[in-house]
Amino acid sequence: MNADELRAIQAPLKDRYRGAPETAQITLRARGRVGEGVTCRIETGKALAVAGLHPGTGGNGLSACSGDMLLEALVACAGVTLNAVATSLGIALRDATLEAEGDLDFRGTLGLAKDAPVGFQRIRLQITLDTDASEEQIATLLRLTERYCVVYQTLAHPPVLAVARRGARAG
Repeated sequence: MNADELRAIQAPLKDRYRGAPETAQITLRARGRVGEGVTCRIETGKALAVAGLHPGTGGNGLSACSGDMLLEALVACAGVTLNAVATSLGIALRDATLEAEGDLDFRGTLGLAKDAPVGFQRIRLQITLDTDASEEQIATLLRLTERYCVVYQTLAHPPVLAVARRGARAG
């Protein structure tokens, strides 16, 4: 896809959102169901993923770790955003590789140490580019990728979270 093709696809959407901003407000959904052992079956819309405990917390390594899935979501979103921004700016990428790493302390999630936080303490996103673009173009590409990547921005500026129970009654 080139910049003109991308603009042609996005132009009617942008026009609609400018004229009726409320149509740009959408809700994404994820659904899962607890599975055998200590797993959760996630319906991704494209395939079924089975998430389970990380081996560092007692998992067998056969199921996807939700922490890994979070990092994979960051890489996927940043990669798609990078590609779209490069296309829009007319920057040719021969190749681009994205890697995310996150540091966490399993003592927190296992309830072993109250001072050990639950969740990632640091996440690093490394982008390796093979391009003839200038340093200025690359800086713009990376700045706009960071700015428009939904997962990156969600992690950088956490939304208000809520947990609610609904449905079937206990026992």
